[in-house]
Amino acid sequence: MAKRYAAVAITVNGIRLALKLGERLADTEVFYYAKYSENVQDNAGIGRAFAEPVKALLPKLFRQYEGLILFFSLGAAVRLIAPLLEDKRTDPAVIVIDERGEHVVSMLSGHLGGANRLTRQVAQLLDSHPVITTASDVQGTFAVDLLGSEFGWRAESFAAMKTVSAALVNGEAVAFLQESGERGWLPPGAVLPEHVRLCGSMAELQEAPFSAAVVITDRQLPEPEAAALGERTVVYHPRSLVLGLGCNRGTPLEELEAVVQGTLAELGLSLLSVRNAATAAVKGDEAGLLALCAKYGWELALFSPEELNMVALEQPSEIVFKATGAYGVCEPAALLSSGARDLVLKKKKSGNATIAIARVSFAETEGNKNE
Repeated sequence: MAKRYAAVAITVNGIRLALKLGERLADTEVFYYAKYSENVQDNAGIGRAFAEPVKALLPKLFRQYEGLILFFSLGAAVRLIAPLLEDKRTDPAVIVIDERGEHVVSMLSGHLGGANRLTRQVAQLLDSHPVITTASDVQGTFAVDLLGSEFGWRAESFAAMKTVSAALVNGEAVAFLQESGERGWLPPGAVLPEHVRLCGSMAELQEAPFSAAVVITDRQLPEPEAAALGERTVVYHPRSLVLGLGCNRGTPLEELEAVVQGTLAELGLSLLSVRNAATAAVKGDEAGLLALCAKYGWELALFSPEELNMVALEQPSEIVFKATGAYGVCEPAALLSSGARDLVLKKKKSGNATIAIARVSFAETEGNKNE
């Protein structure tokens, strides 16, 4: 299995530095030019010699690794990497280090690919100077295209990402509304610019003067709201919803999926904001449930009858108790998994399935609260 990073060196000093980094940066594989490696000691056995031109090697590494660490000139790196570029959302991080190890330069995929983070990490390990040129990092604020990435937030669309990012770094009025999700999204050490206005409600946002907007919500914005916000708006969906699911034995994926999609649509909630599903432990082998979770990348939280019965229910069911040992499944499972006290949706029965929805209870994040 490939490691996360590939360090590539083509000079004697570069090879020494690459091997030094490989010993200090976990999950790094070092590739060095065989022609200049005779007098270099690979004591840790982490290096792989190559004889082919580096121009032939890089395309393979570009597709295989999460990040490339290149120990040669920035100009050479630009010429070699340029033909390989595809999309900022999928291209790996690329950083460049001079052969004396004085500067570590974030070259490609600084935000989404993590090159800026990797640059700082490598610079610390080599006692070098990090060189980062992305505007949000230089200004010490947040990056719109990286917002909430550590929490798994998902952008509804990337269409407006560039224009909203430009508004932020150019000092234009930006309105910011957070309806759900984790509160500690501001990076450590970063500050909220004065031209960013934190709004307490959608009504306040719509009344505020702004040239661009950022909205964090688990709702699917209705057309009138979306139209009022305009095209220069980025909508992020935090993973803040838990689906409590119950079903008869053998309920197929298609029926469960239709229930989930239809219910979320009725409530105006986004499928992108579903964090996980939850059910009774006895349903842990239910093929339809497992297929549904696999399709959307959701974890399936399982609870014993004893755990489910700890949650007080308005309408305990003797029928459910006989089948599962618990007086309810979807409601207590949703509450237990989310940590919430109340349900967004109480039990709804549809065909062979039941569904309840809870919103995750996020504790106040230590440190900044973005307030």
